[in-house]
Amino acid sequence: MFGFFLFFILFGYALAIWLDDPSILVIAVLVSIVQAFVSYFYSDKITLMSVGAREAKRSEYIEFHRIAENLAIAAGLPKPKLYVIDDQSPNAFATGRDPKNACIVVSQGLLDRLNKTELEGVISHEMAHVGNYDIRLMTIVVVLVGVIALASDWSLRMRFWGGDDDNGSSGIWVIVGLVLAILAPISATLIQLAISRRREYLADATGALVTRYPEGLASALEKIAGDTAPTRLKNRALSHLFIADPYKKDKIKVRQEPWLRTVFSTHPPISKRVEKLRAMINNK
Repeated sequence: MFGFFLFFILFGYALAIWLDDPSILVIAVLVSIVQAFVSYFYSDKITLMSVGAREAKRSEYIEFHRIAENLAIAAGLPKPKLYVIDDQSPNAFATGRDPKNACIVVSQGLLDRLNKTELEGVISHEMAHVGNYDIRLMTIVVVLVGVIALASDWSLRMRFWGGDDDNGSSGIWVIVGLVLAILAPISATLIQLAISRRREYLADATGALVTRYPEGLASALEKIAGDTAPTRLKNRALSHLFIADPYKKDKIKVRQEPWLRTVFSTHPPISKRVEKLRAMINNK
């Protein structure tokens, strides 16, 4: 996060000199404040609506509620609100701004395909996201990425379609500004993806400590990776929220992912996650 802010400061400084107009940064900050406010207080409602989630009624999903209650007690967290999406592809995610306002969403396919210990592993993973405040962190990161992308887009449009070439900018800063305006959104997205991958590893470990049974989550991840049911979800912007990318099925037997695929992925390879979980069992 510190590197993120340093990068944004350098980016803003270069644009201010390149365009000789700091107003673009002022506008971007104002827009980011509004975006951050909406994201912080309403991101859960927007997300639930985007995936078509419905409340998991206790009478219909008694086992889901019992598992969530037991794990919430074990983790020392309030029981989150529970939702289900009508999708046969097994998956789950957590959303909300803090433990008191958290939601856990699972697909119908997940409830149908996993046994009790595997379901406990998945829900404990999502509980870990709540307890580690990953749901808040990723909201902040998404806002930062959005601000950088917005500033980059505005700067390129102003420079090439409405800018004045005779603005006194030094040659070196013109080059730096142009390069940053093009590469900044890509770099910011790579940072976002790197943070997302690290938080997945942390949630795996934290969830396994809550259940004291890492094999449950490891087995669940293998089933999720091996399932071939296509997802009905349409919004790819939410893929980083899920326990596994719903739009990409990992090959669990692959030991080494190509570097380029890894850095552009929202999640670590399933095989690596399973390997780390089973290492916890061996090391006890």
